[in-house]
Amino acid sequence: LGANLLVAVSKFIGYAVSGSAAMLNESIHSVVDCTNQVLLLVGNRQARKAASDIHPFGQARAKYFYSTIVAMMLFFGGGALGIMEATQKLFHPEHTVENTWLVMGILLAGIIIESFSLRVAFKEISHLNTARLPLPRFLRESRHSEILIIFAEDTCAVVGLLLAMGGTMLSHVTGNSIYDALSGVLIGMLLCLAALFLARELYSLLIGESATEKDQMVIRRAFDRKPVSRLINLKTVHLGPDDLL
Repeated sequence: LGANLLVAVSKFIGYAVSGSAAMLNESIHSVVDCTNQVLLLVGNRQARKAASDIHPFGQARAKYFYSTIVAMMLFFGGGALGIMEATQKLFHPEHTVENTWLVMGILLAGIIIESFSLRVAFKEISHLNTARLPLPRFLRESRHSEILIIFAEDTCAVVGLLLAMGGTMLSHVTGNSIYDALSGVLIGMLLCLAALFLARELYSLLIGESATEKDQMVIRRAFDRKPVSRLINLKTVHLGPDDLL
């Protein structure tokens, strides 16, 4: 959260001195990232609340609720707002990009910081992916909403910064600011696509997903003993990433 706050401030300074549409989109993206972290921290705190008469199984699924808010309101909102801002400049290409090298320096620093964050996400995925599933399958089957959010967030951040660098450099070389505006539109579209992917995954988690195939095999083996003649049926549901009913 602290790193994202610093990146957001630096990007807004970059936008103020350059007028770059891509830099404005990246500034919005960093504010979105900061808000994401705050909401995920709130969700973690809610999920740790003890069971009560109203919530006899606790509130572990609060993580899924807050992750859904992050995915739809922030990712999609940030993406749509970014597209609107960049589209205005796309149809008014007379806007200029100033202080190009300062902008490039800020974007490069952002790439370095976000790459470290993405590396942490990959390390967490490696820790959780005990079955060594391919990355796309792990993301689809994971019951950990935070890792989905963070992976999508950090991937979008790195790709978005590369797009912004490309648009800024092309605008500088060609003298045509349309490339800067176009890169801003692409960054917004990237956030919207991430939102749709997350919405699909988080909807399933919020409704209630069963245990993974690996966990169900472990549970079924527990009944493979003499007093039990056969297992008639097994129904499971995740109350949270680490809570299984």
